[in-house]
Order: sequence, then structure tokens, then C-alpha cells
Amino acid sequence: MTASLSELSTYLGEKLIGRVNDADIAYGELTVHVEPRDLVEVMTFLRDDARCQFISIIDVCGADYPSRAKRFDVVYHLLSPKQNVRIRVKVQADEETMVPSITDVYPGADWFERETYDLYGVLFSGHPDLRRLLTDYGFEGHPLRKDFPLTGFVEVRYDDEAKRVIYEPVELKQEFRNFDFLSPWEGTDYVLPGDEKAKTN
Repeated sequence: MTASLSELSTYLGEKLIGRVNDADIAYGELTVHVEPRDLVEVMTFLRDDARCQFISIIDVCGADYPSRAKRFDVVYHLLSPKQNVRIRVKVQADEETMVPSITDVYPGADWFERETYDLYGVLFSGHPDLRRLLTDYGFEGHPLRKDFPLTGFVEVRYDDEAKRVIYEPVELKQEFRNFDFLSPWEGTDYVLPGDEKAKTN
């Protein structure tokens, strides 16, 4: 398998000169790194070329690396059923970089790109309907960014009296603020509820 992936990597390097920045093989999959401006051309080649035939898009997702200038990786997973091979295409972007939408090449990328926009804030130029997919209307922020607060900003609940969903600021109870993150079964000075018999004097 590694030999065929290595051959495919060499083939792509020859056919897409100047379009593929880097290619590496890890965990039985070939990863190709591409600039945003070349993304649509590379994806079209991967779909249409007789040797590749990556006709099936499996996923589009994001990864956040806040310490980098281009903090986001947009990762595309493709499958070639005829060749029985998968490939991963990566594009780096920051909060202002517009990544070209590939919905004209792979119509199935529509909701995947919307999800990546919703959860990471990656902008896709040319997308037919780029709006949030998983979070609610009026939601602020992008929950899978590493700098997004763990508790969020508001909590949502259904109010029976008002007969609607209401938003309230997040309120952490004091006992959760002072939570002992060490193992609760070792080294605590207090008895946990239900653990009274385990403690001996």
C-alpha cells in the first residue's frame, strides 16, 4: 500500500507542478498540502484524472493551531473507489483568508463547508449558502476554536411559562469552580458522597 501511495505522490508532483507544496504518507494515507488559490484546480484534477478518480468526498473538517499565523487547517478527505485509495488534501488559512468553495467540483461538500465555517469560522468564497449549520441563530463565536471558552457564553433552556427557548448568561455554581482535579479516590481530605465506608480512621 505504501508503495502505491508513494507512486501516487510522485505522479501528483509531476502532474501538478507548482500546485502541490508538499506531500507525505502517514498512517496509510497520502496527505497533499495545497495553497488556497490552487485548491479548486487540484480537486478537479483529483476527480477527473484517469489515474486518480477520487470521485467521492468523505469529509471536510478543520483543525485549529492558534500559535501559527495561519491558524486553521482545512482538511479534505477523498476516496477513489476504483483505485481503492484515500487521499487527504490540506489547506492552511487564517481568520481572514477566503478558502475557495469546492461545491462546484464536489456538490457533497456543501454542508461539510458550512459545518467548518460554523465551528471554526473558516470563510469559503463562492459557497452557495454559507451560514451556520449546527449552532443556533444569533450564536456568538466558533465552538471548536481552541480559544473558545469551555463553558460558552450563554445557556439555553425552554421556559414553560414563556413557551419559548430563552438564553441566560452561564452561571457556574461555586462547588464546580473549586473542583479537585486530582483523582477523587486518592489523596482527598474530604469524604465524597456515597464513599463514607471507604474512608477509615
